[in-house]
Amino acid sequence: MRTPIAAALTLVLAAAVPAPAATRGGFELAVLVDGTPRPEFHKGGTVYVEALKGREYALRITNPLGVRVGVALAVDGLNTVDARHGDAVSATKWILEPYETIVLEGWQVSLTDARRFVFTGEGDSYGAALGKTENLGVLEAVFFREKERRRVAVLPRGLDSQEAPRRPAGEAPAAGARGEAEGKRQEKMAAPSPADEYAATGMGEGTRHEVTRVDVDLERTPAARIRIRYEFRPQLVRLGVLPRDRDVLARRERARGFEGFCPEPDR
Repeated sequence: MRTPIAAALTLVLAAAVPAPAATRGGFELAVLVDGTPRPEFHKGGTVYVEALKGREYALRITNPLGVRVGVALAVDGLNTVDARHGDAVSATKWILEPYETIVLEGWQVSLTDARRFVFTGEGDSYGAALGKTENLGVLEAVFFREKERRRVAVLPRGLDSQEAPRRPAGEAPAAGARGEAEGKRQEKMAAPSPADEYAATGMGEGTRHEVTRVDVDLERTPAARIRIRYEFRPQLVRLGVLPRDRDVLARRERARGFEGFCPEPDR
């Protein structure tokens, strides 16, 4: 049996927060800044969002199914619960109840507290602090169904929230599952030197976020996998994700020294 984690979060029906997001069959991963989803850009099968340096952000994940799911959620290749890098099957997971959406604001640093996600350059990233810089600039959520289907009195998405079932007072929404110990064999790669012109995620201010451990038996085959790449605007322009005419450097490249005579100012 795995030892999952449960988080005290404010949960809503998925249909209650309509907004653009990377989705797979109703499963959702969205990047929020000030509660608003960042615009997404699609190129070559990859979903990109623009990172805003120095700004805090949160991640919204959605379960569209009528059964619980476990979500292995990684930022810069690091699990958001324990900062480990490994396979999604054995990773510690957040547990979502049927048809639920949760918003995670940061790295879980204890059973009671988290540190907020914040867009930084690579040098100031959490990954750089841990010496793990191979996967900077990527967000990934991998969803796993619960094996035993439980009969739960819930309503499909889109129904009036007043008709939706309520949790008993004081019951904490479930979230997370601690996986078994990672294998001793790890890939040893020469990590590139961090460069601050490229986006990564650092540790921001602390925030209260209580979690509890729960037991859940999950399928080993993912129900969905969603990945988002994030970069600062100049890199998105260089990748061809954003048009060059929106880039300040492109404007400056078009600058010329001579055009004609000096115009007389209006009197």
